[in-house]
Amino acid sequence: MDYSNLNRREFITKVVMLMSASFYSGKVFAMTDKDWKKKLRPEEYDVLRKEGTERPNSSALNNEKRDGDYLCVGCDSKLFTSKMKFDSGTGWPSFFDYVPGSLGFKTDFKIVIPRKEYHCSTCGGHHGHVFKDGPQPTGLRYCNNGIVLKFMPKV
Repeated sequence: MDYSNLNRREFITKVVMLMSASFYSGKVFAMTDKDWKKKLRPEEYDVLRKEGTERPNSSALNNEKRDGDYLCVGCDSKLFTSKMKFDSGTGWPSFFDYVPGSLGFKTDFKIVIPRKEYHCSTCGGHHGHVFKDGPQPTGLRYCNNGIVLKFMPKV
């Protein structure tokens, strides 16, 4: 790609986007902040791109019981299946496992206590945190913001 015609700010923005995309998966899924704001509703943007959190019990996906897949609202990557979902009673859609290779992880210190945060490995979008209070076989709970998931029922 030719960067010679970009000004300094544009060049740095492109480099940072490419670096952050490769941090999660090695795949290039580079969109500008302006593009993300066009693609997502404001509340989706806040969670997916700014690592916000939706209010508990606000997602219709809490009560979703059909067979199907849960996709990232940012890029349509499959993150979870309905067979991985369970009712954690926390107010957020929860899963005990994820589709292999679909998530990237980092440590979050926003509330001082370190927590394991996860993102979509394709677009880098924030989805939630992992806790060690889930059911077997993993003992983990992937606590997801429902607003950044799309449910696709099996036909």
